[in-house]
Amino acid sequence: MILLPIEKLIFTIITALLVFDVFWIYQKSIYLDVGGYFFSAVMGLIPLALGQFYRLRGREAGLGDVLTASGLYILFTIAASVFNYMFLPISFEPIDEMLMRADNALGYSWPDIVTWISQYPLVGTALHYVYLTSLPQLLVTIIVLGFTGKRRALHWFLLTGSIGALLSICFWIFFPTFGAKAYHDLTPEVIAAIPLAVDPAYGQELMRLGREGVAYLSPRNILGLIGFPSFHIFMALMSVFFVPRNTFFIAVFGTLNALMLPAVLIQGGHHLVDIFGGTICFAITLPISRYVVERLDDKKMPANLKSNGAELAAD
Repeated sequence: MILLPIEKLIFTIITALLVFDVFWIYQKSIYLDVGGYFFSAVMGLIPLALGQFYRLRGREAGLGDVLTASGLYILFTIAASVFNYMFLPISFEPIDEMLMRADNALGYSWPDIVTWISQYPLVGTALHYVYLTSLPQLLVTIIVLGFTGKRRALHWFLLTGSIGALLSICFWIFFPTFGAKAYHDLTPEVIAAIPLAVDPAYGQELMRLGREGVAYLSPRNILGLIGFPSFHIFMALMSVFFVPRNTFFIAVFGTLNALMLPAVLIQGGHHLVDIFGGTICFAITLPISRYVVERLDDKKMPANLKSNGAELAAD
């Protein structure tokens, strides 16, 4: 395969995660939806293979970059989501009570804000769809960066997402959280008023997994285990930071991710402090990934891009 340095690093991380996943699936005797994961893997392997095909041809460099990055992105997502599940049942006490005390000090209540927004069904429904744009936004960013020739920014983007996900998982292993939705109820009227991406039943299932672990693993029933830090906020910050400095993209991504903050709280069932956690995680990850890109990339970074990270993203 023709993989560039950052792509090789991410491919190595994916391979290591897969080895770890397979080992622990066997050790824990977890029943695996082989067909489901095979299909998911093919969804990543096809663009990766096509990207390699275009690189071997030595043409359509942008298309090769986009397809290769998309394939790695999908494969990493699969491997990392399974990796997170290998640490169930949890070995440490959840820190949700501490986070809820912080929320109370800030005057925040998840059931109160959901109950309030349920009085405005159109707004609540709009936030539901905004919440669902997180992953598509990342894919659009990959496509735009690749086709506009911003390979260095694309690699920085991919590595930031990979490192951020691993840091979030590692933090969650030692300080597990299930989010506000696991500790509060909503009235049937509120639940019926607006669509919710997660609800108290979702939170209760997370708590059950935390106690009992997983016996059957399928891409169709994978849940988002991590409450703190909020990875939806991390992804929103990635989208805003890396999107090319173009009026159209700034307007679209800026609007979507301004709305992502209330969407994450309401639709994601998060504690308010989860938002700060996601922001801190992004602030830590971004310079680390930039440093790695600068060290591993084949070409030296242009002098005009060294002074400001945002300039690199907009290159």
